Amino acid sequence: MSTFPRRSSSLGIYHVVIRGVNKQVIFEDAEDYRKYLKILRKYQSFCGYRVLAYCLMSNHVHLLIQPEEMDLGRIFQHVGPSFVKWYNIKYQRVGHLFQSRYMSRPVNTSAQLLTVMRYIHQNPVKAAICHSPEKYEYSSFRDYFDNELIDASPVLSLMSREFFVSFNCEANEDKCMDIDEEVPRVLGDGRAIELMQAISGCGSAADFQALGVDERDEALREMWRAGITPKQANRITGVSIGVIRKALEEMV
Repeated sequence: MSTFPRRSSSLGIYHVVIRGVNKQVIFEDAEDYRKYLKILRKYQSFCGYRVLAYCLMSNHVHLLIQPEEMDLGRIFQHVGPSFVKWYNIKYQRVGHLFQSRYMSRPVNTSAQLLTVMRYIHQNPVKAAICHSPEKYEYSSFRDYFDNELIDASPVLSLMSREFFVSFNCEANEDKCMDIDEEVPRVLGDGRAIELMQAISGCGSAADFQALGVDERDEALREMWRAGITPKQANRITGVSIGVIRKALEEMV
């Protein structure tokens, strides 16, 4: 199947979203988040790119990135497989983890650059995970000017350090690229994962996928009764929507 060519940025800066295959969870614990950031840092000089902002959510990644030597495709041919190899060994799994084609959108103006940065930093707030960007551990906001992965110079050329905080925290109606258009859920993914683990006895999405069919389907039904929607179950377990819906149709 052919794909549409990616649009170029006049600033050479892109908003990139990378998500788990079937939107499944790709970061199970703190070690997973830290490892992905370590790999981003490892390949930064080799691939030649600058990271202007990031946010790692449980099942997807937001990056504001400026490639300077390799193009985006080649960059993620290094970063993605390196993390997947480590992840598969850790969780004793095989196969793909990320959706094959990352999403990207060009950033063409300074105003757009700041808007996308704020959107990335507020992603956990809009997903109802926390009340303000500084409460979220796995984004570039908290230590933006003392982060070895971040190049803060483009942002510092547009605003002061003091204004950076208020700008990123102010209420807004920014609309930028994301993995879907779902409204924030009453039951956050963090709580949903806790319920999944308690109901199924599984510590990760990989463990859940290894369950027998009957045990898996009963766990999915219990999760639905606990308030976990089919789309949310798909994200936190990696089980396809079709399988989840079939299990729910068999409820008695």
